[in-house]
Amino acid sequence: MTVPGRPKVVRTIGFLIAGFPMRLVAFVLVLVTTLLGIATTMLWIGIPILIVATSLVRGFADLERRWVATMLGVDVPSPRPLKHNAGLLQTWQLRLVDQATWRELKFLLLAFPLGIVEFVAGIVSVAVPPFGIFVAPRIGALHAALTSSMLGPARTALLEARTRQLTDSRARGVDAVEAERKRIERDLHDGAQQRLVSVAMSLGRVQLKLDSENAPATTALRELIGAAHADAKLAVAELRDLARGIYPPVLQDRGLDAALSSLTARLPIPVDVRVSVEPRPPAPVETTTYFIVSETLTNITKHSGADRASVRVTRDDETVVVEILDNGHGGAAVRPGGGLAGLADRAATIDGVLTVVSPAGGPTVVRADLPVRW
Repeated sequence: MTVPGRPKVVRTIGFLIAGFPMRLVAFVLVLVTTLLGIATTMLWIGIPILIVATSLVRGFADLERRWVATMLGVDVPSPRPLKHNAGLLQTWQLRLVDQATWRELKFLLLAFPLGIVEFVAGIVSVAVPPFGIFVAPRIGALHAALTSSMLGPARTALLEARTRQLTDSRARGVDAVEAERKRIERDLHDGAQQRLVSVAMSLGRVQLKLDSENAPATTALRELIGAAHADAKLAVAELRDLARGIYPPVLQDRGLDAALSSLTARLPIPVDVRVSVEPRPPAPVETTTYFIVSETLTNITKHSGADRASVRVTRDDETVVVEILDNGHGGAAVRPGGGLAGLADRAATIDGVLTVVSPAGGPTVVRADLPVRW
């Protein structure tokens, strides 16, 4: 919607004068057909009359939008039309419940008395040029603002459209991040990790060959190659852990149950895992669930003093619910900049909510409610 400015004086004066006949015709036709249709509704003939009335309202409102755009230079978009199937009667029924129709009707009834005032102001502007130069543009700007507010999309509709746009944009962003994460994991696994494995194997063969020669001159060389071999194997292990942390292949191949079981098998405390998420949720939900569980269990093993924990993941038609329980000393909280705050932010990217209940002395429950649609 273009913000109304001060239109050119000559066009504005022409708008004030020439618009009056159109508003007079609109007022008479709309008022007469509406009242006649209401009065004869019980006789059934009122329905086609009301259909004509609503069509006239929409037609004159569209004409007013074009007239304002042409003469005042202010673009007033039409409200978003309601979706409906073909059929004159259904179209009319939807128009009756559409708030835009009633706003257009109110504008057309209000525009007639305003048109009288504007017509007089236009005539005076022709007779008294200083009046036309200073006053007419302001009247035109006010009319444009009124037209925009009453005949343009409602603020609620604009906010809803913006919300839909942001929601779609965020969903595309989440999918793009998910695809990029998978690509990085694949590149690490198939590229750098494999090359490091090859280097480690080559160093191992060289070390075996030097050991078989058992020459004193090669002792220092064997030590250097042994250190390089150890470093290469350590780099492979760290890179493997990094790739697994970015996106574990088992999650994509076999789903949450297998991925979480594999995760908890490597932990130093026993963790009971129960997963029931059929049908399988979207990939961003699976990834968010996995990392919430992974980070929470890491915190439990490092800071809680717990000797056991449990993980429950369930879903219904709308939500995946994740609950992680431990028997540690409690006292966990979502603090700015903390690990739990990071998990809350991760859940929020898909409209999820993370809550923590951790009284002193425990137990601690971390729960995430993650929608399967957003």
